[in-house]
Amino acid sequence: MSFSFDFLTLEQVKDLAQNYGYGVIFFGIMLENAGIPIPGETITIVGGFLAGSGELKYSLVLLSAVAGAIIGDSTGYWFGRWGGMNLLESVAKTFKIPLEDINKAKEKFIANSDRAVFFGRFIALLRVFAGPMAGLSGMPYKRFLFFNALGAIAWGTIMTTIAYFAGSFIPLEKLVDWVLRFGIFALIGVVVWLAIPYIQKIWAARISSDNADPD
Repeated sequence: MSFSFDFLTLEQVKDLAQNYGYGVIFFGIMLENAGIPIPGETITIVGGFLAGSGELKYSLVLLSAVAGAIIGDSTGYWFGRWGGMNLLESVAKTFKIPLEDINKAKEKFIANSDRAVFFGRFIALLRVFAGPMAGLSGMPYKRFLFFNALGAIAWGTIMTTIAYFAGSFIPLEKLVDWVLRFGIFALIGVVVWLAIPYIQKIWAARISSDNADPD
């Protein structure tokens, strides 16, 4: 898997971080977590990499990453709280998804909201949607903020520290590639986990149908 974005390459991210420093890290991560498709995870890794090479300070990279993640996800939360359900219903109608399935997904998120907000930080796409889903599901903001901040601190520390130390002996492109692979594999795992109840339901219906058919 090679790293590429239609609008932003790894070299461009690196150049932006070198030229504009912590502001790029803060706003890049904040915008990604607010729902705008900015490669926030890559920006964090680049920031840690530059800290390891002495171009930026580790503590300020970490602070920028964590602050951007908390504020961005909080923006997503309030977006979901104020208008997310209407948007979700519109999307469901467009793609002909039964409202019952939407409500089941919402209930499943509510049952796992604390873990979803914390661990979603480490999973591709869920990092963007966890905030709006938390707001949409009615998760109390104080509770959301606690797990959001906890996840942001853990995620920011791990990503920045890995890049800070590993960047000295692993090429930046390969480091980014590995982290992105992990995020995608984690996303696949979550999708499979969410799909299991539907697969079981279809399988049970098929077995019941087969049993009902006369020989």
